[in-house]
Amino acid sequence: MTDPLGLAPVAGSFGGVGMAGFTLGGGYGALIGRFGLAADNLLAAEVVLADGRVVFANHDNEEELFWALRGGGGNFGVVTTMRHHLHNLPSVRSGMLIYPSSEAKAVLKSCAEIAASTPEDLTVQLGFVAGPDGPPVVLVVPTWCGVPGEGEARVAPFLKLGTLLAGAMEMTSYGASLTAFDPYILNGQRTFMETCWLPALDSGSIDVFIEAMTTAVSPGCAVFTHEFKGAASRVPAEATAFGLRRDHVLVEILATFADRSDEFEEPQHHQWARATLQAFNGMALPGGYPNLLVADDADRVAKSYGRNVERLVKAKRHYDPDNVFCSAIPLPVGAPSSSGGRIF
Repeated sequence: MTDPLGLAPVAGSFGGVGMAGFTLGGGYGALIGRFGLAADNLLAAEVVLADGRVVFANHDNEEELFWALRGGGGNFGVVTTMRHHLHNLPSVRSGMLIYPSSEAKAVLKSCAEIAASTPEDLTVQLGFVAGPDGPPVVLVVPTWCGVPGEGEARVAPFLKLGTLLAGAMEMTSYGASLTAFDPYILNGQRTFMETCWLPALDSGSIDVFIEAMTTAVSPGCAVFTHEFKGAASRVPAEATAFGLRRDHVLVEILATFADRSDEFEEPQHHQWARATLQAFNGMALPGGYPNLLVADDADRVAKSYGRNVERLVKAKRHYDPDNVFCSAIPLPVGAPSSSGGRIF
């Protein structure tokens, strides 16, 4: 990491998130309000194309490829090198605050009210997970990346949302702040994932979050939110392939279970994840975060890119007409390829 230099990249919500796929898909994180998406901080990329050429893409060279890489994923070639903008950020004030699920409605309502008027240097991530003793808990993770002397006062209201079970807000390096979720990350688990975008956290969505955790089928069921605001919202929609450039809340729905579970666990977890997503119908924005979508959801994929979808498909046809490269980020269904199959 760059902590010893007092510098920070725009990284994910925890240290285990790889920078390559994270950046190519957009990249939400705690610094989003001040510095934008990870994709907005990509300065250049070296890419191996389907025809074997190695190109260097930035604002001055292979500009269309550089545009497509910032939100369109690894669908255009193999990215071998990336250059990121590093920011002068010696420390942040952050921490994980844990509140009981019995107070979830009041905690979330207060949290939403505070977050609605906070400056861009403060972001708040929420989590709804099983607690260490079984019952679900609400995680509130504020991060202040502005003037250090203002941090304590800015995060103080989040310490008074309800009955604080555990947690504190401390000055720490940015890299160290990314370890907050480590105790809740389980490797080697099977996972069903769903996602949607909400205009904001409000009473309707709060009710869905609470119901989701009330009906969770196992401790492996969790819901997380990520803010999109400030610098990220000010980037013109046509500047990168990333499609949604307005304030919103990303919802990440996870249902994890052991690989050797009984035959009932898989359908139960799948059903819970889908039911939770469907509960947001009517309040969610079109599409969803491409990094968390799947290839068989073509309609949502297309809506995710909004006005950028035609330009993105055109870039795909130009750089990889035979679909040699197909990343985890799906692209909208296009025309038949020269070999007779369908690209993307």
